[in-house]
Amino acid sequence: MTNANQDIQRYRQNLQKEVDGAALYAVLAQKETRPEMQTVFQRLSESEQRHAQFWRTKLAEAGATLPEPQPTWQTRTLIWLARRFGPQFVLPTVTSHENADSGSYANQPEAEAAAMSAEEQSHARLLSAASSGGGVSGSIVAETEGRHRSAGGNALRAAVLGANDGLVSNLSLVMGVAGAELAGQGILITGLAGLLAGAGSMALGEWLSVQSSRELYERQIGIEKEELEANPEEEIEELALIYQAKGLPEARARDLSRSLLANKATALDTLAREELGIDPNELGGSAWEAAFTSFFLFAVGAIIPVIPFIFLSGMIAVYISVVISGLGLFGIGAAITLMTGRSIWYSGTRQVLFGLAAAALTFGIGRLIGVSIGG
Repeated sequence: MTNANQDIQRYRQNLQKEVDGAALYAVLAQKETRPEMQTVFQRLSESEQRHAQFWRTKLAEAGATLPEPQPTWQTRTLIWLARRFGPQFVLPTVTSHENADSGSYANQPEAEAAAMSAEEQSHARLLSAASSGGGVSGSIVAETEGRHRSAGGNALRAAVLGANDGLVSNLSLVMGVAGAELAGQGILITGLAGLLAGAGSMALGEWLSVQSSRELYERQIGIEKEELEANPEEEIEELALIYQAKGLPEARARDLSRSLLANKATALDTLAREELGIDPNELGGSAWEAAFTSFFLFAVGAIIPVIPFIFLSGMIAVYISVVISGLGLFGIGAAITLMTGRSIWYSGTRQVLFGLAAAALTFGIGRLIGVSIGG
């Protein structure tokens, strides 16, 4: 491949990335209800549009006549999720992508000359630690930094992993008992029992995790309330140091801290968000909501390998179970690319191979046990 063709391919990849970013941030700005984050998303979308136009110009100068790229399926999926569940649902994934792409223009002379490399790095910083000068509140900074996220903050990752856990574990269980040549009805009962046991265990674990976090947050806020009542000047000093660390001059940081904590109605809320990174209105989300969600997501994955045994029996049911489980594993691998940005074929195939390898292992062990018991 000649250097000219390599440049055109690189320009095209850059244009695709910028088109994806502009489309996604535009939708996030539309759906965002908080003025601070709406401003952030609008600025990012406008910047990505400028970058996209730069690469269109470079392609035209290189004599490349290519159709205007449309957002990729990964971006369209993130847009659908943002429209359906809100920007916070996909924000951790978007922030991760920006951090991963922040150095993508570092060794591209055209991008360096256009100051695009520095702008991309600024995008990552803006999302992961928004500057005070941008008018972004501490609660937003906490969310984008990952110090505190709402119940939906990691929902996309939790959904994919929950379904994956259910599918792989129950497929392995079903293949294990099938290898032991248990009767079709016995495999079905075992698969359903595995579904209920696994989903129940996941739900209980999630409930305990979220409830423990809520109790910890409540205790931390209680301690903060006592400190605010006992020594308000010390709390003002601590808050001022936080704002200084974010880039505010010392005098302005002190004035802002004193002004915020002077309001008795919002002082504790401000300290909880800025000093502890906790949203007092959520406290990590609902423990019951997290439990039901975990139960459902695990069950969705776990029911897939069991479905054939509801209608069929014998090796036909086993073969169909493996096939539809393989399709499910590929779909989960494809969903993972929303977070990793890897190739759908690479991620999907890897997921299928690992999942079926685990199932083959338990099938073999089940066959050995069945032969030894039967013999």
